[in-house]
Amino acid sequence: MTFKKLFISCTLLSTLASSVNAFAQPTVEIKTNKGIIVVELNQEKAPTTVANFLQYTKDGFYSGTIFHRVISGFMIQGGGMDKSLNEKTTRAPIKNEADNGLANTIGTIAMARTNDPHSASSQFFINVANNAFLNYTEKSERGWGYTVFGKVVKGMDVVEKISHLPTDGGDVPIQTVAIESVTLVTQAK
Repeated sequence: MTFKKLFISCTLLSTLASSVNAFAQPTVEIKTNKGIIVVELNQEKAPTTVANFLQYTKDGFYSGTIFHRVISGFMIQGGGMDKSLNEKTTRAPIKNEADNGLANTIGTIAMARTNDPHSASSQFFINVANNAFLNYTEKSERGWGYTVFGKVVKGMDVVEKISHLPTDGGDVPIQTVAIESVTLVTQAK
């Protein structure tokens, strides 16, 4: 191979690698007392939700919160209560983006909310089952669904372990599952 062909090949590979990295999504590490969960956020499909989650992350809001709701075969929920089950003060709720085409499948992360479709603030859950009934179907109170904004890329074994912990009968784990920190590992390009 001539030097010129080698240079062109290397240039093409470099350009291709740059264009792949241009679509890289932000990644966060959720450090718990049960292990580490790494989540890739989908900024393209859920920009408002990801920006909201990253702001809570940058503010250190999640440190000291817990996974306060654990249902085996369904999901684990956290990000809003301290170890004494006191709800933390949050920023204003955000617009529901569940109509983004992402589904509540195993390993996805989604926003928790009240009956008001646009009430999500800091709390999130990780699906341990394919929960199609949580997906968007229409712009109505019942049809809005729950916004998926990323997926677990490492530590699904930790999520599963948490989901199987014994609870008090009201879905609160008997053993405290502390979120020690949530940190941004990589930023979107």
